[in-house]
Amino acid sequence: MAISTESVKMSSINEEFFKKYMRVLKLARTPTRDEFTKIALVAAIGVFLIGLLGFIIYVIMTAPMR
Repeated sequence: MAISTESVKMSSINEEFFKKYMRVLKLARTPTRDEFTKIALVAAIGVFLIGLLGFIIYVIMTAPMR
């Protein structure tokens, strides 16, 4: 009997999750070209900065000891 009760609880939890998920999808919309461009630019700058930081650390760690 415990397995059956547990199964019903999981089914209830999954149902609630999908209801919330569908509500969010109904509210979501496609970004405008301007919004997309800004988001892409910010993401590109972030990737560049993380790459630059990694490169600087690499150069410092591989520089010959003086």
